[in-house]
Amino acid sequence: MSENLLNLFTTEFSTNLQLKLQAGGSKLRSKVTEGSHTGKQASPVQYEGPIAAKAPAGRFAPKDRTDSVYERRWVFPIDREIDQLIDSFDELKTIVDPKSPKSTNAANAIGRAWDDEIITQATGSASIGIDASSFTTETFSTANFRVADDFGASAATGLTVAKMIEAKRILRHYENDLDAGVTMIIGSQQESDLLNQVEVVSTEFNDRPVLVDGNVKRFLGFDIVVMERLPTYTTTTRGVLAFVKDALYLGIWKDLVHNISTRNDLSGEPYDVYTCASFGATRLEAGKLIQIACADSVGASIDP
Repeated sequence: MSENLLNLFTTEFSTNLQLKLQAGGSKLRSKVTEGSHTGKQASPVQYEGPIAAKAPAGRFAPKDRTDSVYERRWVFPIDREIDQLIDSFDELKTIVDPKSPKSTNAANAIGRAWDDEIITQATGSASIGIDASSFTTETFSTANFRVADDFGASAATGLTVAKMIEAKRILRHYENDLDAGVTMIIGSQQESDLLNQVEVVSTEFNDRPVLVDGNVKRFLGFDIVVMERLPTYTTTTRGVLAFVKDALYLGIWKDLVHNISTRNDLSGEPYDVYTCASFGATRLEAGKLIQIACADSVGASIDP
């Protein structure tokens, strides 16, 4: 054998192009109400406030008219786009076809953008008014709709069964129909908190197993969604969200659109992988969404 054969050694590369770790699209769009819109703003719902029955003013007395209070919520679109170019000359020099992964990558990014907008507006300021000339702002009331980080304990704790029960109590207090389903968004630390509590993992406390392949999918009537996009509002406190479906609204001005074309105006006539969407979210009504403060020092999501 020639000692110089090593000069002919080759290097082989995979033909697979894989996406790096990331959340695979939206986890929340199916958990909220949604609708389609056009225009610079839209009112997804109009509310008529509750009224009370009155005692008659007296025999043959004039009727006392009852007037309802009406309210409109508003949602505003934000535009998002992703434009990726693939040089046709570069493509000739590789056996990897990057077009399909780029489309998937972009779709995942738009899905995360939907979730981020829903989460941001869950505790953001909602616009209320008959029209643009009469807008008022409804801020999220932490006094009424947040479970404290030290609830049921002498110091701040993570997600506990006691906090979940309190969130359910508050939702029930505000006359929500919990039989229609309640979603709870938690992070990996909160999932770990639950897995370390005997009330969650032991069948002695539940009429049916809570864990599905080691994951907490449903507990205390909450459909649990685990994701890493919940923000921290202090350095060590994360806000878990619990809500009924009509608590949050996603308005779609343009749904996810993919278009792969050839740019004849550019040198090399590269492929243009273009993705866009236009959407907006809002909180529909106070009392339908509860924030649970949880001690959490885990860092931010790895996804952009």
